[in-house]
Amino acid sequence: MGADDVHPASRAARPSPREHTLTSTRPAHQAGETPLAHVVFIAASAAMGGFLFGYDSAVINGAVTGIQKHFAVGSGETAATVAAALLGSAVGAAGAGWLADRFGRIRIMQLAAVLFAVSGVGSMFPPNIEVLAMWRVIGGIAIGIASVIAPAYIAEVSPAAYRGRLGSFQQMAIVLGIAVSQLANYALNQAAGGDSSGQLAGIEAWRWMLGVEAVPALVYGLMSLAIPESPRYLIASGREAKAREVLAEVEGPEADLDARVIEIRSVMATERRSTLRDLLGGRFGLLPIVWVGIGASVFQQFVGINVIFYYSSLLWQSVGIKESNSLLISLSTSIINIIGTVIAMSLVDRVGRKPLALAGSAGMMVALAVASWAFSYRTGTGDTAQIPNLQAVIALVAAHFFVLCFAFSWGVVVWVLLGEMFPNRIRALALGVAASAQWLANWMITVTFPSLANWNLSATYAIYAGFALLSIPFVMFAIKETRGRTLESMG
Repeated sequence: MGADDVHPASRAARPSPREHTLTSTRPAHQAGETPLAHVVFIAASAAMGGFLFGYDSAVINGAVTGIQKHFAVGSGETAATVAAALLGSAVGAAGAGWLADRFGRIRIMQLAAVLFAVSGVGSMFPPNIEVLAMWRVIGGIAIGIASVIAPAYIAEVSPAAYRGRLGSFQQMAIVLGIAVSQLANYALNQAAGGDSSGQLAGIEAWRWMLGVEAVPALVYGLMSLAIPESPRYLIASGREAKAREVLAEVEGPEADLDARVIEIRSVMATERRSTLRDLLGGRFGLLPIVWVGIGASVFQQFVGINVIFYYSSLLWQSVGIKESNSLLISLSTSIINIIGTVIAMSLVDRVGRKPLALAGSAGMMVALAVASWAFSYRTGTGDTAQIPNLQAVIALVAAHFFVLCFAFSWGVVVWVLLGEMFPNRIRALALGVAASAQWLANWMITVTFPSLANWNLSATYAIYAGFALLSIPFVMFAIKETRGRTLESMG
């Protein structure tokens, strides 16, 4: 979110000369402390929302078979329940910017933590599939809020030299959340005898998979109490003294606090509270930069990445692999996801955003095309489905390579870009619109995959490969490099 999205009255607030002197000379750190270490802690705490984002999004993968059996529903009802969270995510993302500008970034993080916890507990004991879908929507709202708040907040507290790497904490947290959810799913499945419908302490394993989310939600809420409010929000709300303290914390005792405050306030001085009308312009309704953000979000989802994390257990079962083994494969792809994210974190500020995105697009296109070829050898349906051993191995390798290419590129780059690419005056709203578009695109892929897979699994992956191919010219001609630029210089 940008500091510009504030009420005009808040800009009039100025510190007294005495307040100015005290806050500008206050030592930010004790001897031996480093601003970077402190900022890393702040970014990691904020990114805990990303961990819950990843956990909540992917935990359904292990529970979906048990849900189908318990409620006796088919692929259509299953897809609607899985995708229900994504509709909530679109709503949460759309409203997160306005809420954060009105109540502050930290308060909204705490709201998301509560929603995550309530959704997890509620999802354990739904009386029917419709109520489960309702709890999924509530969890989705929390996901949408976290998807907007974390990258924007991290961008606002990070020094420009480290912003890319710190911004990538969001994606690292997401992939860790995915991996932990798959590990928990596998462990609970094994404890229940290799069946997600099996009993643990008198409760079906799939219910435990969904309910365990309340634990990291509590941790997220506690961590949000230990981090400072965004300096841009503090200045916008007239609390400049506190903003100076935070700037000193994150940029160090050598930082020119006067210059930084002047820079932020000079950008804000010519701006007013943004509205949806501020996003309008150009030949296609919205400002070009907003379309670029929407395009990046849509391409990130249309390559089919979340099919791997939402449906991989059903995907591998559809080609003849047992449920317990399919969950183990899901865990291995999550580990590959972490490895790719670590690679991206080490390169995003050195190589830049565009080169990583281009390399990832090319790699994903190849991997998806190979997977499409391998799945063309599938025969049978349901319990009789199978695939020759050679093609099965190739499909597994291609799926893992696809996840690796996504993780070191689009998985990190898009979240970093969305946190920094928009001008201050529209950052909050534009980020919310782009994130909402991402969740709607995610919903489209999620709700259509079971039907498309039943129709033709190979053709489905060929479609995803086509979107990976189209993302290459999009990056080349639409994305501008943002590496090393301050947020105030955007636009």
